[in-house]
Amino acid sequence: MNEQTAIAQEISWADFEKVLIVAGTVTRVEAFAQARKPALKVWADFGPYGERKTSAQIAALYTPETLVGRQIVGVINFPEKQIGPFRSQFLLTGFHTDEGVVVTAIERPVPNGTRLA
Repeated sequence: MNEQTAIAQEISWADFEKVLIVAGTVTRVEAFAQARKPALKVWADFGPYGERKTSAQIAALYTPETLVGRQIVGVINFPEKQIGPFRSQFLLTGFHTDEGVVVTAIERPVPNGTRLA
C-alpha cells in the first residue's frame, strides 16, 4: 500500500493542535552535496519562532534562486534530526509527484510565524 492508497488513521482535534504548522520566508538556500539523494539546505525566517534550517529533497524542481524570498509552510515542533553533517530543525511541507516534490505554496503573503488555521 502506498501513500496515495493508505487509509488515514483518524486523529482528534487536540492531536492536530499539537502540530505547529507555520508560514516562513526562505532566507537562504544551498546545495547539499553530502546528501545521499539530491537535496537542498533551506533556511527560513519564522518570525517569532526565529530562523530555522532544514534539508529537503526538492532539488529536482527547485534551485536556490527560485526559493529565496518565497513563503513556505513548515512544521517547526518536530525534534531536530541529524542528516549527515547537518541538523534539520523543521519539516518543509510539500507534495510528492512523479517529477519531484512540489513545495506547499501560500496563496498570498502572511506574516512569518502565522499558524495554519
